[in-house]
Amino acid sequence: MSNTIGIQIGPDSFVDEGTEKVLDILQKQGAVNTLYLSTFTYDRGITGRQPANATLPGHGLSESPERFFHGGNFATPHAQFYKNTAIKGDQLKAPDFGKLDILQEVLPAAKKRGLKVVCSIQDGFVYPDDMPFVKDFAEVDLQGRKGGAMCFYQPNVREFWKAVAADLCSSYDIDGVLLFNERNGPLLNAIGVSHAQGIDSAKVTCFCAEHQRAAKEAGIDFERAKEGYRKLNEYVQNSLAAKRPSDGYYVEFARLLQTYPEIMAYNQLFDAGKTRVLKEVYQTAKGIRKNLEVGFHIEHTNSFNPLYRASRRYEELAEIADFLKVVVYNNCGGERYRNFILNISSTVFRDVPPAELMGINNHLLNYANEAPIDDLPKAGLSADYVMRETQRAKAGVNGKSRILPGIDINIPTGRNSRKASPEDTYAATMAAFKGGADGVILSRKYSEMYLANLEAAGKAVRDAAKA
Repeated sequence: MSNTIGIQIGPDSFVDEGTEKVLDILQKQGAVNTLYLSTFTYDRGITGRQPANATLPGHGLSESPERFFHGGNFATPHAQFYKNTAIKGDQLKAPDFGKLDILQEVLPAAKKRGLKVVCSIQDGFVYPDDMPFVKDFAEVDLQGRKGGAMCFYQPNVREFWKAVAADLCSSYDIDGVLLFNERNGPLLNAIGVSHAQGIDSAKVTCFCAEHQRAAKEAGIDFERAKEGYRKLNEYVQNSLAAKRPSDGYYVEFARLLQTYPEIMAYNQLFDAGKTRVLKEVYQTAKGIRKNLEVGFHIEHTNSFNPLYRASRRYEELAEIADFLKVVVYNNCGGERYRNFILNISSTVFRDVPPAELMGINNHLLNYANEAPIDDLPKAGLSADYVMRETQRAKAGVNGKSRILPGIDINIPTGRNSRKASPEDTYAATMAAFKGGADGVILSRKYSEMYLANLEAAGKAVRDAAKA
């Protein structure tokens, strides 16, 4: 099988620039052979134009005022696939481009050029207010408040994700689906193990009735789990306020886990629910056409957080995936890694200075020669980081799944943080292949990418093929 050279792209790019023009650019400059087309999402991460005041990449619209964005299904939902869920297809059509069906628009042109089309499906992080089903099946936090995401243990939610996959795979001659889901369990959220969050341990989820039922079936004492998370919330709040326990922050954390083993068990229950949704999407697609490619986006947290790594085993994911898109974003990785270290050093490892903690973490993660913590945002992570993480993923799947690292091309960063350059893009792309990648997925989305950087990635792809 030839290497997959993919790119994430939203409907807006085809609307703004024209389908044939965009496909020309992708093939000639980026050496792209697979489109990861954002087909179902309520989040701007994988679709949408540049926001107001953002730097324009030199293609697309010549100005970027804040434009209407709603999201949903950018193809056409077909009602018959949603008969087993209360979330009906007619609620899902994205209104952003009127009646445009992006798959009807792009598929014929792509197929004529020999390009594969894989539909990106995202468990949205910011649902619009006019989507009432979100609240109907929402997660419930420690205080009994409804959250913004839907609970994996709600039967209607599980049927919903199966329906979205079945609809796209049955209604269109696509080549596969890529599912995005970046949600963490309650333990990891409580102690701040993500780069992209503040720490609010009182808002961890989920404690809804369906989750309680699942806990009982798994032999977990729900009330003990809830009590443990209340105690964990007290611990986190005291840590953030610098109220040091007499035995130190880490010892107190370890003592909590020993006193309430239900804390870890309940976090694993969350992971099991998430994995079941991934498995059911995989089985749904394969039941329609065995040759459909099904893959999952592996979030950046997996790259630099050893606690998260311990909860996700590549070999197990490979059992239910044809490919894994492993995030190795090196430009934005600097500021993200620093944010993670600052988060975790304000809770569990508050007794350890952040610079020393990062040094320890580098050893745990098998990182080498990365910049000091204060320089990380400006320096980013190295091409060596891209290679090592690719090697780790390849070793982890043990030949059972293809590894397609996500390459950072102009993912937005802070004002004083590292920006992508052609030299860096070339080096990162080459590093992925040096690490044994089965291809790459250029990320986050074409509408953000400078064409010089896209061309540098394409050059690396062609040079790697010659090597």
